[in-house]
Amino acid sequence: MVPLHNLSSPSISQTFLPSASPQLYRKCSKSPKLVCVFVREEKQLCAASMASFQDRIRRRQLLALGASVPGSMLFDQTSVSFAAETKKGFLPVTDKKDGYSFLYPFGWQEVVVEGQDKVLKDVIEPLESVSVNMFPTSKQDLRDFGPPQEVAETLIKKVLAPTTQKTKLIEAKEQDFDGRTYYTFEFTAQAPKFIRHALSAICIGNGKLYTLTTGANERRWDKMKDRLYTVVDSFRVFNV
Repeated sequence: MVPLHNLSSPSISQTFLPSASPQLYRKCSKSPKLVCVFVREEKQLCAASMASFQDRIRRRQLLALGASVPGSMLFDQTSVSFAAETKKGFLPVTDKKDGYSFLYPFGWQEVVVEGQDKVLKDVIEPLESVSVNMFPTSKQDLRDFGPPQEVAETLIKKVLAPTTQKTKLIEAKEQDFDGRTYYTFEFTAQAPKFIRHALSAICIGNGKLYTLTTGANERRWDKMKDRLYTVVDSFRVFNV
């Protein structure tokens, strides 16, 4: 490997840089203009050759460096970069004790709410939040409670929204991930001074019924819905 600080040494310059022939200089010696043109072109040619040589040296050094670094390190860096890019703007929550995980928007802060296992919210827009709760159950399959729309209607009216608010189910569907069944649904809850537009995901695991609910003020739904869908779609339950 050739050290970079040796690139300007006379031996390297003499070996790799082209020189003009004596015959060409003699032909130009009678014309000052031609001599100037030749000297300018010769300088440009020398500079281009030096740049090309430096580029070859740098490539050799990078190849040598790549050979000396374990391949796993190079692939790990790529994987970390890709992972960061796909989750840009979100932070993860993983509860290894209770067996669930999800993503939430960067900037939301955790708060303590009685009766909820985990709550994170935007301190400026308090209706923008995500909460997780769990209820003991002897059922092994979510379908044992009924179809998605029926289960969603019951949970919205009795658990996920205050009984004083008028609720409306917009959509409910069933999905399977890693051998587990999830119901996800969209609904609104109307209070006297605002309407909250919300998304929920529910799943059974570890002898519990898990619920995750996220939402925002109706007036900000169009701005927030993509982020809220990311939150609800990221919800996973795992064995503990």
